[in-house]
Amino acid sequence: MIWVAVVGLCLGSFVNALVWRVYKQSKTKNQSEKTKYSIAKGRSMCPHCHHELAAKDLVPVISWLTLGGKCRYCHKPISWQYPLVELGVAVILVLSYIYWPHGFAAQGITLFVLWMAFVTGFAALSVYDLKWYLLPNRLLYPLFWLAILQLVLLLAVFHGGTHALLTAVYGVLIGGGVFWILFQVSGGKWIGGGDVKLGALLGLIVGGPAAALLMLFLASLLGTGVALPLLAMGKMSRYSRMPFGPFLIFSTIIVYLFGASIIHWYRTKFLLY
Repeated sequence: MIWVAVVGLCLGSFVNALVWRVYKQSKTKNQSEKTKYSIAKGRSMCPHCHHELAAKDLVPVISWLTLGGKCRYCHKPISWQYPLVELGVAVILVLSYIYWPHGFAAQGITLFVLWMAFVTGFAALSVYDLKWYLLPNRLLYPLFWLAILQLVLLLAVFHGGTHALLTAVYGVLIGGGVFWILFQVSGGKWIGGGDVKLGALLGLIVGGPAAALLMLFLASLLGTGVALPLLAMGKMSRYSRMPFGPFLIFSTIIVYLFGASIIHWYRTKFLLY
């Protein structure tokens, strides 16, 4: 379990760098600037003074704590976002490991490795949406390819058969379809195009009509649970914007790990079978 936490901290650190670099690249047309902010080629740097960071500055959480939340070189404050994201990804992966529903035979290990990549992408999308109210294609599309790879593995390697394919199709149709209808009816005023793509992606990952519907229900419940207190306290109005992506993503994590148990409980409790 310790190795999962360590990997989670490192992936959380990667998320912080990824989000910042994708945003900076989206704001410049200069090719040399784009290269400087490249994830593959760029060097880690302070977001304020752009001083290249040494290895001792890159230890997740610990570096931030030892430096008092400030850059070693320009002494400007480094956001709480950095340690919180690192810890958040680590906690989610540790909980995933503890409550992993697929076991740790060959199929389960493969799915867990893919899940670690999904969680990394989820964290990046959540942070980006919270900061800039946008779900960029540069973060969404790689996750689509990863979800397709997962489906191919289930079909070709682990012999999921027709069931795996049908659950994927149902998940996409429900997860993306509901938001597509809302997008079309409102002309994009109620929900953004990124949410439509995210809904389809998450539906593909959770699979099946029941899981996709549960994902949408929990996301709406979580969003309402956050919005109502903020409205009551006057910290937002009914015209305020609130990113929905993080709620969808958090509900997806719940459904992926506990959805089968929740659905079974609901059916036995209320449907009597």
